[in-house]
Amino acid sequence: MFDVLRHKLNRRQFLSAGLAIAGGVAISPRPVFSASSENRKELIRWALLSDTHTPANPDTRSRGFHPYRNLQEAVGQIAPNLPDGLLITGDVARLTGQAGSYENAKELLAPIAQSRPIHLAVGNHDHRGNFLRAFEGFTGDVEHVEGKHVVIANTGPVRMVLLDSLMLVNLWPGQLGRMQRLWLDTYLRSCDDRPTLLFVHHTLGGGSTDMLDADRFLEIIAPAAKVKAVIYGHSHALGFATYKGIHLINLPAIGYTFHDSQPLGWVDTRLTARGGEFTVRAIAGNRKLDGHTQKLAWRS
Repeated sequence: MFDVLRHKLNRRQFLSAGLAIAGGVAISPRPVFSASSENRKELIRWALLSDTHTPANPDTRSRGFHPYRNLQEAVGQIAPNLPDGLLITGDVARLTGQAGSYENAKELLAPIAQSRPIHLAVGNHDHRGNFLRAFEGFTGDVEHVEGKHVVIANTGPVRMVLLDSLMLVNLWPGQLGRMQRLWLDTYLRSCDDRPTLLFVHHTLGGGSTDMLDADRFLEIIAPAAKVKAVIYGHSHALGFATYKGIHLINLPAIGYTFHDSQPLGWVDTRLTARGGEFTVRAIAGNRKLDGHTQKLAWRS
């Protein structure tokens, strides 16, 4: 899937920098920041996950992987050294968003949720109604966008905005839709200049399985200098690219991989007002990039 994204972005001249997948990594030529020089207000650390595909039946397998056990292992890695928060970019549930999937996800995330904020986006395998009922009361400022789940979190030096690209449950393509795009355009024009990271589930390749209105989304965010990165999942593939200086960060999956070349795991992220460091924590799949850190400077 990420190969499809790369091809279409190149063809349409969306892509202007590097790409990192299991076969080859584009390394930032200079450090973004030194953690030792930052105080707690200037530096935050977040665990970024995607595509947990938590099943209602804990014994469910996908491509030989156990999504329930994978999330359990990821939480086991994160909980002993708690970050400032945790965020999942959709497909929290397995296939059709059954209520039991969300109950299991809540139970597994509980060691972190007890003392840290957790923000969740919806993906194409999530059922919005079941999702909202299960996670009512989770932190973040929920915006009133009809038919969509949009959350804003101002945390330390950056602003996180979770968007909703769910179109139809258990079908691949997604879209923001006219009303959410209008809200986003209005919000970006009116909010302050704090560095802003946008989180959404679907990839931006413009194909039939991606975000169908990706072109209009990119037109909105390109002139908004405060937007520094778009972070998403869906492809079950790790990748780094850019569009007009905006970093496009594709998170690996927790549930299962589509291709054996990809890592399965999460990303340990350190963020400042100037940039971020994204460290891969591979728990299964291709472990070659386990511990690799991608350093990114935000556009000015």
